Amino acid sequence: MSLEQHNESENSVTMQYAVGGMSCTACAARIEKAVGKMEGVHSVAVSYPARTAWVQFVPGRMQSEEIMAKIGHIGFQASAAEHSKEQWKQERSALGLRLMISLLLTLPLLAGMTQHLPLLSGLPIPAWLLHPWLQLALATIVQFVIGLPFYIGAYHALRSRAANMDVLVAAGTSAAYLYSHYIVFSRLPIGETLAAGHTLPLYFETSAVVISAVLLGKYLEMTAASRAQDEAGGYNQLEAQSATVERAGKWVSVQTAFVREGEIVRIEPGETVPVDGILISGETDMNESLLTGESLPVVKRVGDRIWAGTTNVGAMQRIRTTAAGHATLLSRISELLRQAQRSKSAIQQQVDRVAAWFVPAMLALSAFTFVFWLVLLDPGNWHQAFRCGVAVMLAACPCALGLAAPISLVIASGRLAKQGIVLKQAGALERLARLNTLLLDKTGTLTEGTPQVSAVWAAPNQTRSAVLRLAAAAEAGSTHPLGQAIGREAGRVGLTPPSASETVYFPGKGVQAVVERRRITVGNATFAKAEQWKANAQVAAALAVFCTEREKRGETLLYVAADGLLIGGISLADRVKPHSFAAVQQLHRYGLQVMLATGDHQIPAQNAARQAGIMQVYAGLLPEQKLELVEQLKRSGKRVGMAGDGWNDAPALAAADVGIAMGNGTEAALAAGHLTLLQPRMTAIVDALGISRLTVRNIKQNLLLAFLYNSSIVPFAAFGLLEPWMAGAAMALSSVSVVGNAMRLSYILRRHKQPSA
Repeated sequence: MSLEQHNESENSVTMQYAVGGMSCTACAARIEKAVGKMEGVHSVAVSYPARTAWVQFVPGRMQSEEIMAKIGHIGFQASAAEHSKEQWKQERSALGLRLMISLLLTLPLLAGMTQHLPLLSGLPIPAWLLHPWLQLALATIVQFVIGLPFYIGAYHALRSRAANMDVLVAAGTSAAYLYSHYIVFSRLPIGETLAAGHTLPLYFETSAVVISAVLLGKYLEMTAASRAQDEAGGYNQLEAQSATVERAGKWVSVQTAFVREGEIVRIEPGETVPVDGILISGETDMNESLLTGESLPVVKRVGDRIWAGTTNVGAMQRIRTTAAGHATLLSRISELLRQAQRSKSAIQQQVDRVAAWFVPAMLALSAFTFVFWLVLLDPGNWHQAFRCGVAVMLAACPCALGLAAPISLVIASGRLAKQGIVLKQAGALERLARLNTLLLDKTGTLTEGTPQVSAVWAAPNQTRSAVLRLAAAAEAGSTHPLGQAIGREAGRVGLTPPSASETVYFPGKGVQAVVERRRITVGNATFAKAEQWKANAQVAAALAVFCTEREKRGETLLYVAADGLLIGGISLADRVKPHSFAAVQQLHRYGLQVMLATGDHQIPAQNAARQAGIMQVYAGLLPEQKLELVEQLKRSGKRVGMAGDGWNDAPALAAADVGIAMGNGTEAALAAGHLTLLQPRMTAIVDALGISRLTVRNIKQNLLLAFLYNSSIVPFAAFGLLEPWMAGAAMALSSVSVVGNAMRLSYILRRHKQPSA
């Protein structure tokens, strides 16, 4: 087991377990139901394709060992999560061995099909292969040795008052075997000649073929699911196990988990960075493609952030550790991917509800078919009634339905991750595919997010340097791009801002602090008006001219006041990102209505929107007004996405159908929204939208395959048009076809291109 996350408010932990012995998605539902009833358990999520369970519980009221014991009690095997790959390999090897033995024993039984199929009656089959006693012996081994796990699984399912695929397989094959067993002992007297035995209506091959076909289907399904998990788990491969750390003047190799914050780590050329840190020497190029999807190496200079999982493609450098082990950005992203895998989309939840009653319904239909044939269609013909009833039971397959969504979602989340897009909820991918409206924040989303101070205006009794110096002091601790731009400009011109105290931030408005015994306030026009900053007519007129000229250029204006008196203004320019226009055009081709929703003034907002090809602009919005805009659009029937920087846009991101956080590696960006873009580029939104629509289409194709299978094969079986062994083989192949189509999604996503005009 592994500790995944800790919830301080509820004093609960979430543990991850590897689960063996599941045969279908109904097994996953049974584990969720049984463990969910345990005292102290808050929530349970089980992924059948991943063979993994996540359980959130209160440690003081429940022990992890009790959870594993409960899972074992209902017929499965739970073990430490770190052993999942090893357990998966062992289960797959055991399944492969059972399949091989079953096939070897079933091949001789296929000779019995010549008794049921006229087209095969002319084949030169050795007489001894058709001997009933030989068929009985071979079928018995297949049924009760190779097929024993089906009986065990069915027993545990029925004991839990549930039904799964094991119940169908055990019931259907037992019926075929026992019927043939009865015929052998009742209609083949001792001393009967071999020739007479040829005419017996035996179905030993049916039970054996079904068991072999189901095993083959499970083996192919497990192989495909394992491949999908490996493709989606690429982040785990980026984790370095050791780091070269400077301790006591020497360089020593230390396990990554034991590296402490503030320690100096050496990164050799070509080495994968083991920790998050700050570059403290020289300059180098870092390959971040496997982490963020950025294909070209990124130049890193002294003071820049370096992330675990990236590769040093330049010279040897040193970094000061800021996070190691489970605290790194890489580990947090891996946890978010696991969180997405254990969540369920709306489609998957609906399918799970259908699967819950599917097996009982098919058992009832099988019984009805038997009675219908025996009483109405062919009265008194027990043989025909049995054949059709068993065929219906063997044809039913809940696994095809249950596998329609999970594997496709795993593949999609892995593909998104490789492009620097972190999916936090499986349902978000489904909602993203249905969006028809997208709201974009301006700063950091549509624009570069690194504005530059373009001009400073000062009142007659002030100097531009004094205004810039005081504003930089007030904004010293700001994380807002505009505040940081003021600080950078002060440093560029050689100013040293004084210390500030009593700093108060007003989201969407500005900042206030005490600097050199004066209360300095920096904010936008809305904030200045609300605070009723004072200025004489001459100052107000001069400032108005400055603002009008700068706003015509699409620049952003901030006002500076000292003790409520206007002393200056600062104009900042932020370039629209180079690919914003192309990305907006692609979004239009996808059928989305794109709008700009920003706290900036109307003129700079319209200027940025015009450059990006956006027609509808909402400017001067406070965070709560952005939230109201999202809710208003949703009330009007729109399916709304919101893309922002993850800070003051957090309420709107949470309220939107899909919140897209334009990440920069910060905790706030990872926490906000339903999707996080590690590289805040507009084209990533287009990529995510395209992948979501292809994935949802693939899931619908899987559901259609499963529906067409059950709606066609089951009636054929009920009306006697399928032999029982054919129905059983079709049951196994239905799961394989769904898994195969889901795996095809991986190829489609690799070749995916954006829609053309």
